Amino acid sequence: MGAPIKRITEWWHNDDVDTVIDVRTPAEFADDHISGAINLPVLSNQQRIDIGTMYKQIGPFEAKLAGAALVAQNIAIHLQQSLANKPRNWRPMVYCWRGGQRSGAMAQILSDIGWHVKLIDGGYKRYRRDVLTRLDEIPPKLRFIKLGGVTGTAKTHILRAANTLGAQVIDLEGLARHRGSLLGIEPDADQPAQRLFESEITHYLEQFDSTRPVFVEAESNKIGQLHIPAALFASMRAAKTVLVTAPLKARVAFLKQDYQHMTNQPERLLPLFDGLVKRYGRDIVDGWKALSSAGDWDGLVADLLETHYDPAYRRSATAHGHEVILEIDGGSLDATAIQKAATQILTIT
Repeated sequence: MGAPIKRITEWWHNDDVDTVIDVRTPAEFADDHISGAINLPVLSNQQRIDIGTMYKQIGPFEAKLAGAALVAQNIAIHLQQSLANKPRNWRPMVYCWRGGQRSGAMAQILSDIGWHVKLIDGGYKRYRRDVLTRLDEIPPKLRFIKLGGVTGTAKTHILRAANTLGAQVIDLEGLARHRGSLLGIEPDADQPAQRLFESEITHYLEQFDSTRPVFVEAESNKIGQLHIPAALFASMRAAKTVLVTAPLKARVAFLKQDYQHMTNQPERLLPLFDGLVKRYGRDIVDGWKALSSAGDWDGLVADLLETHYDPAYRRSATAHGHEVILEIDGGSLDATAIQKAATQILTIT
């Protein structure tokens, strides 16, 4: 093992903390939070807005009085519900936006009960600052190998299988909840906020051994609506490539299976096709819609690959270039072929 990468949480010790509590509003928590933290808000989204409005329009004293009452009520609810069964030796850590009044109020009450409580000095703002620092510092210290290949060569599945076998893998599409393509929206899963995406990336990067390769799928700088952090993307661009190939027929069969949620609900495709009218013209897009309406999935997938995806991949490969260190024949892209490809990846040291 190489020297471990310094982790963002070194300024508090996991061994000394059982639960990390974020007392900010649900909206703030959804935007970003420390990995593994739970949300026990001392003010709701609307309550925080109302107190802020009162502070500006009526006065600081009145706002603090009303806010303190709400905070006390909400902490009481948490004590009666989420925290009711915590043992005497439970050790929580609490944070808010700046490590100020909201976390201080929760920490004081928990401490008065008898629990050993820690506060994160500087709160979320300190954590966010450290995330941005780590996102600049860590990627250049890691040796990335990117898995490339045209759309439909099961790259994500191969990487996940390799991860199961022990390879170091960062699954950016999994973290982004998006498959990184025109039709890549995941069913019933919204993408996280940009800051939460960056926090999750940092959490994974910190766990890698810098003496071993880290495998990542070749991506553009955006996955859906999320941007890959600049230093990480630069490291990915410079990385050597493992190239996966497969015949068109196998790719079509794989994509039909992998995007079954689309074929089961073809109406989801129509607005996505409309976004390509400017690039390909109405006639081609109407042809895709007709194939979709007729349920000709083989014809639709093959045409999308040959007209849209494959040319885009070739343009990108020509523009940016990549050093291929291993070429893997994905064959039929079934479960056995994916496992075989994953095993081949593990030969890279």
